[in-house]
Amino acid sequence: MSVDLAAVVQALGGELHGISTTTISGLASLETAGPSELSFLSNPRYRQQLLSSRAGCVIVAPDMEATAKERGACIVADQPYLYFARLTQWWKAQTRPQVDAGIHPSAVIDPTAEIHPSARIGALCVVERGAHIGANTVLKARVTVGEDCVVGERCMVHSGVVIGADGFGFAPNGDAWEKIEQLGAVRIGNDVEIGANTCIDRGALQDTVIEDGVKLDNLIQIGHNVRIGRNTAMAGCVGVAGSATIGANCTVGGGAIILGHLTVGPNVNISAATVVSKSILKPGHYTGVFPIDDNASWERNAATLKQLHSLRDRIKTLEKETQK
Repeated sequence: MSVDLAAVVQALGGELHGISTTTISGLASLETAGPSELSFLSNPRYRQQLLSSRAGCVIVAPDMEATAKERGACIVADQPYLYFARLTQWWKAQTRPQVDAGIHPSAVIDPTAEIHPSARIGALCVVERGAHIGANTVLKARVTVGEDCVVGERCMVHSGVVIGADGFGFAPNGDAWEKIEQLGAVRIGNDVEIGANTCIDRGALQDTVIEDGVKLDNLIQIGHNVRIGRNTAMAGCVGVAGSATIGANCTVGGGAIILGHLTVGPNVNISAATVVSKSILKPGHYTGVFPIDDNASWERNAATLKQLHSLRDRIKTLEKETQK
């Protein structure tokens, strides 16, 4: 596919500086883009990369317009990263026409499941008894939607996702375990995207709920009875234990863990690999990562950490003695 810059601006807006007939045949990063490719700059710290880029055109913010003009053609937009996101959507629509709605012949759909006519069900999917799939939702290959679970409208569910497996519930019985039947379901709102091989467990009694606009990356585990607020985004390998509640507009970095029965309020950002062991009610950015170091230094620091409690007691004793 090749288009000229005028067609891009006509479709997406922005202010073009440069020759409108310049041909663009692809999208690329600043480092790798060539003269026939379109790129973007969203962080002014990468100004030098902008100046050295060979891209045919670069999308920039208004405060980078002068710098971009020094290099060559540019499209000025208030939010370059958002502009680029919409550009990728437009580009995909031109180059990869959407497959028609319908159910792949290899999919297994229970007769009592409700599939909206505009939904698309991929190869080897399973939709069990009483499940509901909303309008314009896409299930990629090998997705499983368990009984009575609901997936809303305009959702994208990637390959290997399991929605509605049993939550992890067992009661001790001497040396054995007695299964607690999981009687709830999973309710997923509209405009949700779920990455490959992510698992969302059904509730024990009440439903597990994923609200509108939530974005989940690959290999995420959502335990039973969890509730995730609208427009929250989680990166790969996050684990959320049962009955945790996460508010709206949160972000959770890759590999982070949120323990069960905790509450994370709205507008909380959790760094990658952080273990959330207590509720967080105040908006802000929270980190609980022990920095990487060479092994010998790490072992010394770990040994010191083990002594912090006794050191604290000794300091308190010394403070009392000095106050006498």
